[in-house]
Amino acid sequence: MRIAPIAPGTRPELAPQEERILTARGRISPLYQVLLNSPPIADGWEQMLSAVRNRSSLPADVRELVILRVAVLNRAPYEFEAHVPHARAAGASEALIEAMRAVPLADAAPVSESQRVAVRLADAMTRDIEVPDALYEQVQACFGPQMQLDLVATIAAYNMVSRLLVALQIGH
Repeated sequence: MRIAPIAPGTRPELAPQEERILTARGRISPLYQVLLNSPPIADGWEQMLSAVRNRSSLPADVRELVILRVAVLNRAPYEFEAHVPHARAAGASEALIEAMRAVPLADAAPVSESQRVAVRLADAMTRDIEVPDALYEQVQACFGPQMQLDLVATIAAYNMVSRLLVALQIGH
């Protein structure tokens, strides 16, 4: 890691914040130990990512597949491995999880139409940033307005996560 983690329980002034993270996440991961070097960033991060993960209108399988996809595209194995259990809990098979590693997504990948569209959106947003109109029309056909926003926000948020993980070499 490029920034030393803050070991839980070593800074009394962080105790309330650590308790909130523990309550929300069940543990203080290496990522959050690094984020605690900047309490305001850690706090905002926790609020945003908790909304994306726990209060989104997206089906859990779609959410987790796009998170896995972003991790693959950004070469963030720590993020990928951290979300495999969540993808399994959301009903993703091992074949579906492994299909997220293939770039481009294989035509034979065991994905539903809405999953395929969501993964294609993750690919466009992560690799090209701009989303072609034709692709976004497919997004609109599969997802209502709130789900569209939640999907785009999830992809954007996990691009932020993976880029921080990679830049700071968290999980290496």
